[in-house]
Amino acid sequence: MGHTRLRFLGVVAAAFMLVAACGSSTSSPPAKQYKVGLVTDIGGLNDKSFNHLAYVGLQKAITDLSVKGDVTESKSGDDYVPNLTNFASKGYDLVIGVGFLMAEAIGTVSGQFPNIHFAIIDGAGTDAKGNDLKHANVQSLFFSEQDAGALVGVVAGMLEKQGKAKKNAHVIGAVGGISIPPVNHYIAGYKWAATMEDPGIKVLIGYSNDFVDPAKCKGVAQGQISAKADILFQVAGQCGLGVLQAAGQNSVYSIGVDADQKDSDPSVILSALKKVDVATYTAIKGVVNGQFKAGALTFNVANDGAGYAIDNFSLPADIQTEVDNVKAKIKSGALTPPSDIPA
Repeated sequence: MGHTRLRFLGVVAAAFMLVAACGSSTSSPPAKQYKVGLVTDIGGLNDKSFNHLAYVGLQKAITDLSVKGDVTESKSGDDYVPNLTNFASKGYDLVIGVGFLMAEAIGTVSGQFPNIHFAIIDGAGTDAKGNDLKHANVQSLFFSEQDAGALVGVVAGMLEKQGKAKKNAHVIGAVGGISIPPVNHYIAGYKWAATMEDPGIKVLIGYSNDFVDPAKCKGVAQGQISAKADILFQVAGQCGLGVLQAAGQNSVYSIGVDADQKDSDPSVILSALKKVDVATYTAIKGVVNGQFKAGALTFNVANDGAGYAIDNFSLPADIQTEVDNVKAKIKSGALTPPSDIPA
């Protein structure tokens, strides 16, 4: 009888211990939810280009990593500092600025909030003269846009060389927004590769000095079309949608930028891809995993951070072979597209 009672008490004690153990696990603090603030450049989320892609990367992080993600759109350059400061002052774990034009603002705000992580697409945190301040809380997300530019340039050059373009005058064009490094890298690779394939080609280069208004880019594009260009590469964000429209209205070919822009106009035969979504997601994941690293991360063809898409077009087999060949050589380092536009 005594043994039975002791056994019973032992079972009861074990049960209490189990309940206590379960209770302690449910009362432990919940896992931290990381907060990420994204500040767009003035093109906004509907640019179908790099602001949109940064948003795509944020959405993936919200789904995969359970972060809280918020977005503020900048309407002008005067908004950069207040928008970045708003997220930083609220203790966000990562504040991301989208675009080279935000470099000085990132430099200023990251200095004021040394305990907040910052990342910037296409730039670094700089002073007023453009010098990298090398703040320990800033990560730069750079791209070798010249890699993507080169791949679409191969196609443009071969189409002209083989007489498969619209006018076959050996003239192609590129319309940039503002003359800044990310824009010029694209154009540098494009001109270099097109000239490599068709040494007699003429590459017209113009700038709208704008990233927002499609009418400004359309005007530059129409000037190039009048000068016999029949393949136009837009490197101007939302403004560049006007380039694609001008190409469509004049029955010539166009090339999209950053994102796959095949749905923007039927004239789009290719898009030069810059995987801003991948870079944005990578930066967020680094903070969530406690692996944030200050300094530069570069995305290129070798690490699948840059590439191209074939759009409303059937690429001839020999051109496809050449693009694959050039891509492989860029990956291996046998070919290095220039970052400065060739003379």
